[in-house]
Amino acid sequence: MERLAKSLSLQGVTTLRFEFPYMVKRRQDGRKRPPDRQPALLECFRQAIADVAAGPDGGCPLFIGGKSMGGRMASHMIAQGGFPPGIRGAVCFGYPFHPPGKPDRWRINHFQDLKRPLQIIQGTRDPFGRRHEVEEEERGLAAMENVRLSWLEGGDHDYRPLARQQESHDEMLRQAAGRAAAFMHCLK
Repeated sequence: MERLAKSLSLQGVTTLRFEFPYMVKRRQDGRKRPPDRQPALLECFRQAIADVAAGPDGGCPLFIGGKSMGGRMASHMIAQGGFPPGIRGAVCFGYPFHPPGKPDRWRINHFQDLKRPLQIIQGTRDPFGRRHEVEEEERGLAAMENVRLSWLEGGDHDYRPLARQQESHDEMLRQAAGRAAAFMHCLK
């Protein structure tokens, strides 16, 4: 996330990162633990948005987003509503369409309720939703009216390329940041 935030900064996008409560505990004691339940994750996200909205840049166009589960929670935020009017959309870096190895458990039902545009930037080899799986998922395609999907060829869940690819991992991150920035700039 640090390298991706730097790449976004080079695209003119200011980022604010925060940790969910389970991540803070993990960093403090070093013990791996499962994520908090969705209500706690969303409340933490709401607080982070409220902090930004109350700050000096609170009147600027705001996009929410995150990597993997953080992006999924951002998509739930813009589906549920009740967010500040300055939020223009959300960006998900590596959306967890389904748990790895379980393509029968799709996590997209809320897409039909999106109240703002959602940009997903996905590696074609992402085990949480490979390109062929997403394209074959009929419910997903029907529910994606408000979703813009961009693929990074050869990238995995963290946008690491195949060894035989010309692009480096840093280049893949730059591509992801460029696509996110283009999405944000067109909605300002």
